[in-house]
Amino acid sequence: KTYGKAGIECSGPLYRGMKVENRRVRLQFDHAQGLDAHGKPLEGFTIAGADHVFHPAAAEIDGETVLVSSPDVPKPAAVRYGWATEAMPNLFNRAGLPASSFRTDDWPRP
Repeated sequence: KTYGKAGIECSGPLYRGMKVENRRVRLQFDHAQGLDAHGKPLEGFTIAGADHVFHPAAAEIDGETVLVSSPDVPKPAAVRYGWATEAMPNLFNRAGLPASSFRTDDWPRP
């Protein structure tokens, strides 16, 4: 990006937006071509409802998006990724660059 070279990925996936779809959340990213978890289940996602209580979440890659859900959160309102100190997040793009930690909420700390 700095040197104006086309065709070279300059960033890992960056959170762009979310859409609630029934009991799960679809996350959209910039720099999301070829999302990958290196053959392992995605890790590092948590999800919360309107109560602001976050639960570990299952996440799966769906094209250039990620679907996040938990049986403990029937009406999701927010997702966080790589937000815990002990998190071992593993979302990458085709270039092998990791996704940044992010949160979809702006809730104050309790």
